[in-house]
Amino acid sequence: MVRIPKYKILLAGFDFLFFELSFLIAYHFTIKRIFHNELGIDLLFYLFSILISLIFIFIFQSNNLYKINIFLTRALQLVLIIKSLFYGLLILILILFLTSFPYGLSSRLFFALYILLVLSFVSIFRLLIFKPLFEKLSKNEILNRKVLIVGAGKSGKSLATKLLVEDFLGFEIIGFADDNVPKGTEIAKRIKVLGTVEEIINSDNHFDIDEVIISIDKISYEYLIKMIEGFNRKNWIVRVNSELFKTISENLDVEKYGEFSLINSSPQVKSDLTLFFKAIFDKIFSFIGLIILLPFFLVVALIIKLTSKGPVFYKQKRIGKDGKEFNFLKFRTMTVVDGEDEERKKMMLQFMKGYEINGNGDAKIINEQRVTKIGKFLRKYSLDELPQLINVLKGDMSLVGPRPCLPYEYEHYEDWQKERVKVLPGCTGVWQVYGRSKVNFKDSVVMDLYYINNMSPWLDLQLIIKTIPVIIFGKGGK
Repeated sequence: MVRIPKYKILLAGFDFLFFELSFLIAYHFTIKRIFHNELGIDLLFYLFSILISLIFIFIFQSNNLYKINIFLTRALQLVLIIKSLFYGLLILILILFLTSFPYGLSSRLFFALYILLVLSFVSIFRLLIFKPLFEKLSKNEILNRKVLIVGAGKSGKSLATKLLVEDFLGFEIIGFADDNVPKGTEIAKRIKVLGTVEEIINSDNHFDIDEVIISIDKISYEYLIKMIEGFNRKNWIVRVNSELFKTISENLDVEKYGEFSLINSSPQVKSDLTLFFKAIFDKIFSFIGLIILLPFFLVVALIIKLTSKGPVFYKQKRIGKDGKEFNFLKFRTMTVVDGEDEERKKMMLQFMKGYEINGNGDAKIINEQRVTKIGKFLRKYSLDELPQLINVLKGDMSLVGPRPCLPYEYEHYEDWQKERVKVLPGCTGVWQVYGRSKVNFKDSVVMDLYYINNMSPWLDLQLIIKTIPVIIFGKGGK
């Protein structure tokens, strides 16, 4: 089941149409016209056009062009369209270069005409046509979204007022849910409390709800996660406006309605389908990665053996999916020490309780005196993590996911924090790309839960791409 707002599907559909139209027009007026019927491979070019269109859709998605607070603007949206087309053009040129595109001047004419047509079609439609079309369709059943607001306090009332005033956003508030306000109490403009959160989650009545927005002033992590899970079981789109998720809105680009940052907390694609494609993606790319990196592995292994005593790989018990242990692999970067580092364990447990370590909230707990010379280099660029591709190939890990924790850490998790082991741990993830050593422990868990609730092939690809500069510029472990 797909849980993507209808307006995003509609806009992506129009974009895809314009990408295809631009490609076919450019092809017929450049390559086709110059070579007439000599090619005889029209079908191949049509299939290639679909691939290019999907790449552009992914780039548009990565640049937030399907977020409501972006596509309802003009200047900012135009800048992001031009930026996306530039990136797309570079990828298109690279693909055609790698495939030895043989058509000389006609190919350059094709590039120029294609990008010009896409820029014209997409910009005119998005900047001049789609906004009034969206506002019109949002007032009827086509794009109208029936919303339940959880929280009848100050935050919930303010959000309701925003949505009522800006009715072009397409929200129809059907009611509130609140555990502390009696059922039937009118909160705003004849909109009443429908019941408690538990009553609505456990009710057989669907309430004709498309989306749930949780906007509560004071709430615990445990209860917030419990609510999100409950509403997700009803197959409603769930968004959260909460101080507890502040780290998400501060570090990631999320959808905003005015001053309200609404963080998506629902899997956008049926989880079984997502996990199927994710598993295939993991196996293929970890295998290819290991083949490509084999010479590098041999060189690093030789240096490690020549510069310090001990094994090439460092094996450590970590917690995987559903709390099961597995052997986590890294290149050894430290001198071998028997037994568990009790000082590190003590500091980590303090960090998990909210205390700062290293005087700056940094989550890295490292005894620098034990790090080898080659280890410092490997840690700086996160190259010591590369053997985890073996874990991915074995099925213990995924390329993208929450980082695997140590057994003693898992033992000290609160119940809501154990939600992060519902999926395979990953080599990289939201926390590694956006948080790294800047966030506290609870915020790192929140970022992992955000990933789990937004897990999709395109998010995985986006995070993998954004991991590359983190490695290149040495923002990894120290």
